[in-house]
Amino acid sequence: MAKHILSVLTENKAGVLSRISGLFSRRGFNIDSLAVGPTEDESVSRMTIVVDGDEYIVEQVSKQLNKLIDVIKIKRLDESETVSRELALIKVNAPAEQRSEILQIVDIFRAKIIDVSHETLTVEMTGTTEKQKAILDLLAPYGIKELVKTGLVSLQRGTNYINK
Repeated sequence: MAKHILSVLTENKAGVLSRISGLFSRRGFNIDSLAVGPTEDESVSRMTIVVDGDEYIVEQVSKQLNKLIDVIKIKRLDESETVSRELALIKVNAPAEQRSEILQIVDIFRAKIIDVSHETLTVEMTGTTEKQKAILDLLAPYGIKELVKTGLVSLQRGTNYINK
């Protein structure tokens, strides 16, 4: 099965996210990643939904989404024509004798230290899913205490865009 990215424009009002996630659960479809926020038009939200499945599942999801009254437009994004990023906050064990090593890793990935305590460093990292996996693999030996990720957000490259 492959991952498919859906960009969904919806009306920006209460209950829309609940109706969309409910549609997925009622049909037994799994959401691999979901990110939602307002667009340049505050009355419209953009959802980036990553679905893990075959063509049939993605087509069924798209048809079901199109039936929802709050959905304005759905576009399947081709990874080769898309800019995608994910934000991660990573709290890592950082005793004094290992901090310089951790700081080097953070620097290589152009990430940022956003919080420091006696025992930990909190790293903010934005990038592709692959880049995030790479930094997590390098930080894992130090001990990752907490991790949170936003889910994928995506836009089409260049002058292509989704509008109402």
